[in-house]
Amino acid sequence: GKHHAGSRNTKRLNDQLVDYFASVGITSMTEIDDAAVRNMVAWRRGHENRYGKFLSPYTVNDSTEALRQLFVFANSEKAQFDHEPNWDDHFLKEPAERVRELVGDEAAKIDGAARDDYRDILEFARLSGLRQHELILRWSEVDWGAKQIVKLGKGGKRIVIRITNEIRALLWPLRGHHHEFVFTFAAKRNIDKTVKGRAYLYVAGQRYPITQSGLSTAWRRTRMASGVKDFRFHDFRHDFGTKALRRHKNLKMVQRMMNHADIESTM
Repeated sequence: GKHHAGSRNTKRLNDQLVDYFASVGITSMTEIDDAAVRNMVAWRRGHENRYGKFLSPYTVNDSTEALRQLFVFANSEKAQFDHEPNWDDHFLKEPAERVRELVGDEAAKIDGAARDDYRDILEFARLSGLRQHELILRWSEVDWGAKQIVKLGKGGKRIVIRITNEIRALLWPLRGHHHEFVFTFAAKRNIDKTVKGRAYLYVAGQRYPITQSGLSTAWRRTRMASGVKDFRFHDFRHDFGTKALRRHKNLKMVQRMMNHADIESTM
């Protein structure tokens, strides 16, 4: 699991499963049967997210899938289970994926509400259709000559983004802000502190690479200030794909543009 693209999440889910089953007296995978999985699912459904709402079926299913993957691995190692759960019985029904795109003046509202130093990365998200964690871009991944950006995306898969005239106009002025990272922010004040073992040292006025956590915080504030309702960060990707399909009317082309391994995802 440490080699997964989302290895931190894999570890978090695995630790959570170990703690839960230990709390109910189950210490071996051979003891996990359908009843044990049903109880685990019920336990997860009772949890609340940071906003005080019950977890979505997607989030609950993440835990079930993590457990199933442990059984897949154990089976590949020739483990024997007399009562392996019937996994199809334990995944909650997930609502159909919605399609949300920017309409009317919503893009302008988001642009107007964004911090000056975060406006470029938000615009890049809209123009490229990249996932949030893929937006942490390095100059070494930008090939001006070939007019493309090449980097590793979800699952360690190589993804290619064409440098359109709009993307070039956005990225070209950012050269020189940082020797390694494309998108940076300007520190507003001097900061010297340690949080959870990590040191933070910022000098007011100097530029530093935008991180995924910093982008999440900036987006949350931007969305609230913009007044745009029911629009998640991932909806930038939906907006990109929907508009690309409407423009090109070619599903296979949009699949390549969005770097989908399976055209079912594009559909």
